Order: sequence, then C-alpha cells, then structure tokens
Amino acid sequence: MYTDQHHALDLNRLLDALLAERRLDANDVMRVLERAASHPDEHPLETLASLALDDRQQPGQRLDLDSLGQWLAGKVGQPYLRLDPLQLELSQVAGLISPAFAQRHGILAVAVDEHGVTVASAQPCQRDWEIDLARSLGKPIRRVLANPVQIRQLGQTFVRLAHSVQGAQYQATGLGELEQLLELGKRQAEASVDDAHIAHIVDWILQYAIEQRASDIHLEPGREQGRLRYRIDGLLHTVYAFPAGVILALVSRLKHLGRMDVAEKRRPQDGRLKSRLPGGSEVELRLSTLPTPFGEKLVLRLFDPQQLHEDFDNLGLDGELLQRWQALLRQRQGIILVTGPTGSGKTSTLYASLKQLATPQVNLCTIEDPIERLEPAFNQLQVQPALDLGFANGVRALLRQDPDIIMIGEIRDRETAQVAVQAALTGHLVLSTLHTNDACGAVTRLQELGVADYLIKATLIGVMAQRLVRTLCQDCRGSAQHGAASCRTCRSTGYHGRTGLFELLLPGERLRASIGPGTDLAALRQLALAEGLRDLRRCGDEKVARGLTSPAEVLRVCS
Repeated sequence: MYTDQHHALDLNRLLDALLAERRLDANDVMRVLERAASHPDEHPLETLASLALDDRQQPGQRLDLDSLGQWLAGKVGQPYLRLDPLQLELSQVAGLISPAFAQRHGILAVAVDEHGVTVASAQPCQRDWEIDLARSLGKPIRRVLANPVQIRQLGQTFVRLAHSVQGAQYQATGLGELEQLLELGKRQAEASVDDAHIAHIVDWILQYAIEQRASDIHLEPGREQGRLRYRIDGLLHTVYAFPAGVILALVSRLKHLGRMDVAEKRRPQDGRLKSRLPGGSEVELRLSTLPTPFGEKLVLRLFDPQQLHEDFDNLGLDGELLQRWQALLRQRQGIILVTGPTGSGKTSTLYASLKQLATPQVNLCTIEDPIERLEPAFNQLQVQPALDLGFANGVRALLRQDPDIIMIGEIRDRETAQVAVQAALTGHLVLSTLHTNDACGAVTRLQELGVADYLIKATLIGVMAQRLVRTLCQDCRGSAQHGAASCRTCRSTGYHGRTGLFELLLPGERLRASIGPGTDLAALRQLALAEGLRDLRRCGDEKVARGLTSPAEVLRVCS
C-alpha cells in the first residue's frame, strides 16, 4: 500500500491498516465494503469518509477526509496539505499544468518558486507522471497529499478561471487599451463589459467572497497587474493577480451592474447591486470607485441580509453592559453616540438598537450616506448633495415629519452637530456616530465641532465606543493560540469570526461639571473611570478570560 509506485490506493489494504490500529471495528469494515460495492469508482478515502465513522481510538472524533488524509500522509511519508485557495497563488498555479494532464492523473499544482513546483495528489503511491511533468515544467516536483474532493473541485475552478482570464486578456489585447475603448462612448463600453469571460470572473469573485465570509472586496489596478483582495475578519488577503487590462474590464463590468456611469473615470462614484447566495437568498453590495494613476480602484462592501436580524449577543454585547445600554435606549430624549474607527461595527450596533426601538408605537426616521441596509421598519432618507440634501437639511426635514427617534448616519460637521443638539433639546431621541478613539473623545470632538459646553451637558446622555476583535477558532484553539496545522475552519490562523469590545460612558454629575473651556481629555477619562467606566481594554481582558479571544488580539486592536 505504501511503496508501490504504479498502482492506486487499495481500499482493502487501507481497511487492514485501520483495523490493525483499532481505528475501525469489523462492523465498520462491513459498512465500508457495502458502500464500495455500490460506488466502485469512488476514491477509497471518499468511501471511508462518506460514512462518518467514529474513530475508535479517539472518542468523539470522526474519520473524515482530513483526518484520514493526515493519517495516510504519516504512513507514506508525505506532507499533508489542506487546500485553501486564499493561501494559494492562484494566478501563478492556475495555468501551470494542462487541464487534461491534471485531470488524467488527479493532480493539482499548488505552489511554484525557483526551487520547484509543489503538486498535490490524492494517490501518494502513483509517481509515473512526475518525470514527464518535471521535464515539461523544467523544475523539480515536490509532492504533498491532499484530499480528493478538494483536488477535484479546485482543479475545476482553476481550469475555468484560467480559461476566463486568458480569454479576457486576449480580448483586451485585441481591442487595444480599455481607455481607448471607453472613449468611444458609454454605449460601447457597456457592451464590452458583457463579455462572457469577464462575466464569469465577476460571478466567481462575488460567489467566492460570500463563501469565504469576506466583508469587503478590493479590486486594485496596477501598471502591469492588478490584484484582488478580500477582507476577512478585519484583515486583507490577496486572492488573485489579474493582468492590468482584465482588472479594468472587471471594474467596468461591476460599475455597469451597479448602475454607475461606466464612461466616467475621473471622479469617485457610488453604486449598489445584489447577488444571490447558494441557498437562494440575496446579499447586497455597496460599490465605491476611486481614480488612481493606473485606472479605477473599486471596493465592494457586502451586506448579508441576515445581519439585520442579529441580536446583541451575536455582536458581543451582553451581561450588565447590555442591560445598561438597553436602559439608555429607553430614554425619551437626548443624544446617544456610537464611536470608533471605520469597520469597528458601529452600523451593526446601531441597526440592532434601532430594530429594538422600531415598534408600531413610534416614528423612527434615519438619514444616512449611503443607506447601509434597507429596512422596512424604518423611514430611511438618503443624503443627496447634488440636491442640496445633506445631513443638516435632512434632519430639519425629518423634524417636520413628527419623529420620535432620529438616527443620523454620522455627525461630520458643525451644522449637523448643531441640528442634532436642537433635535435632542426639542424632545427627540437622537442616535448617531462619531469617529473618535474612545467614549470620552466624543465630548472633545463635539467641542471641536462648535457645540456649546452647556448644550453638551444638557443633551449627551451616553456614548458607546467599540472595536472588533477576532474570536478564537472553536475547533483548534486548544492546540495553540496561532491555530492547529490544517484546521479546516480557520485556515490555521487560530481565529474564526469576530466579536465586539465595548466601553459605555454614562456621564455623571462630576463629569458633566468638568465639561468646559479647555477640557482635558486625560482628566475627563480619569473622571469617567472613577464613575464606573469599564474601558475597551478591560472588556477585552474579560473576553480573554472567557476564552473568546487572545491577549495578542486585544492588544492589536486596543493599542
């Protein structure tokens, strides 16, 4: 089983080895053989894994494809690799081996450098293809063992993607520079972006982003090559390097889908589109373009409709802190602010709060730029600068609509800050966001925006500052803080998903009395701590103690 260089794996020999190690019992073997009789063309590891048998030597563990692959790799002396497209240089390996050769031998190129080519196979004993491939590539072959399902699925993806990129590149070269094409006019440009190759690449980009739980997609042009990157759990991952002409065609296609002006490339634009998930539900994407020396950079932000229904527990807001926040939301008037940098989860916290507040008995209105998530329970207003409808004018219009609660997407300038204060003074509950480092910074930021000290004292009833930290992977966090090798859930990073860190400032009498000309932020923070503020670092330490995240992650986010 382990030394024959010309034959495929033999299921009976695999079963004998597993029986000898007491990983299976006789009943398990009979079930496997019955399965094999009805699926004679199935790879032996797939046959074994399909039955989800218990590992008799490790109670609670199943003999799945990964555990069987790791076991077999140890027997044959080859490294085991769980294939993760985000860790592969797709643009370098996708067209390295001809599709027919790869399919015939069940292999997949996964890495290439000056020292050789790494090839994954699910048949560790077959080596008759190595000499021909090494001669063809002009490089030595390094072998790794991978599971047959991943090799087959990724191989098909690689072939289709490489074919589409090659076809799109050929079309771009044949037509000349895309810039020249777009000069012919908007109609011709829109026709070009309907090319089947570009359409397939766009579909793959969106579908794969959803599968990988990406929150943002970045398409970034360059002189010779552009790159595709995904933001996953707050960090960017390079996925693919496209030829320069292809990346520009992809941007044009997405602009067209987002109902943006395809011919306009000199100024930033915003747009929206929807994509359908495998289960049939839809995900909404917000598009933003930015002119660069090599073409337009495009960023797509993904909004899963399910996020609208997330509760506070899923956001990481729980316990006593949640009780205090919900008590704050029950106030009839005043200003409540959520602060933090871009991407810290402010929108999710606001929407979860608004969902709780939006009862049939109240009129809840929002003004946003742009509307982050469409929600039928709210009356939502979109900022439109071209129509002289900004935040300040929008709030004035909303105040004539008999509102009980107003949500302002962001307080950016003096005029917006002043109308927010006036709304709070006239009996409305106002929720909004500010970009500050901590909760106390909201006070000094309002002062910088020209809000009078006595108005801050009279209207500001609470400030929530927040950050997002990665949560430890539930499957491998016991192995090491940096993840176990070949963890299928977290890709060996040790983290999967994110949760919030929060600090809630409820200004007390001493803190309000200290607000005045020349307010010192450090002194303000000391007063807040004395009045019971639990800061972001302390919240992080509590989540470390609960095993939700690591000290290094808290330090990374809170430093």
